[in-house]
Amino acid sequence: MVRSRTLPAPPSGLPGALRCRRKFLRQFPGGFRDPTYLDWERDYKVESHRRWREALPRATFRALLDAGQEAEVAARAVRVEQRSRHSMLFSFEKMALRDTLRDPDGAHAFAHGLYDFLHGRSALPARFDRWVAVLDRLPRRQTRVLTWPLATVFGFIAHPRTHMFMKPNTVRAAARAYGYDLPYRSRPSWEIYQGLLDFADLVRRDLADLQPRDMIDVQSFLWVQGSNEY
Repeated sequence: MVRSRTLPAPPSGLPGALRCRRKFLRQFPGGFRDPTYLDWERDYKVESHRRWREALPRATFRALLDAGQEAEVAARAVRVEQRSRHSMLFSFEKMALRDTLRDPDGAHAFAHGLYDFLHGRSALPARFDRWVAVLDRLPRRQTRVLTWPLATVFGFIAHPRTHMFMKPNTVRAAARAYGYDLPYRSRPSWEIYQGLLDFADLVRRDLADLQPRDMIDVQSFLWVQGSNEY
């Protein structure tokens, strides 16, 4: 068991970094390999990533688009997220997405936009902003589709070594607890997402001795800091 008196000073030197580490280790003494941590926070997210790799690997994704099966792409993407033991989306977001994807034009835009975001050849900043623009233009009934969770959940599930998931209230509370000045606006944009990735990278460096494997571990660590569940 890691005891607080033996914890190394985090390289960032941020005022809340050590306090946040202690909170995490009080909850999960074995760190990122703790059995309770794996059960409560990591395993179901890894399972979602595994299902994504089975349902929409890059070659399959491309083949479905080439065959004009955008609705099938959209259905598979939504199914992977919604089969998770703990959905990362709010109910209103799931409803809004489901409604917009019933429209053939919505399913077409969503599928091609998501492929470009995940597998496009241009730099990530341009791909992220194009993805945001796609979500903003999707047909809507009552609830908007463009939210931070919807903008980030599929990247996080598909590429958890690269992408971070953002529930704004929780992440912002975690940043305050950590002493990190996280920029934020309610409308998703690359500028703000880059700030989130920078925060995640800083936390990952601070926790290097605990050997976080990917963004799943970093996101879970921040969830412990900012969620009312802990």
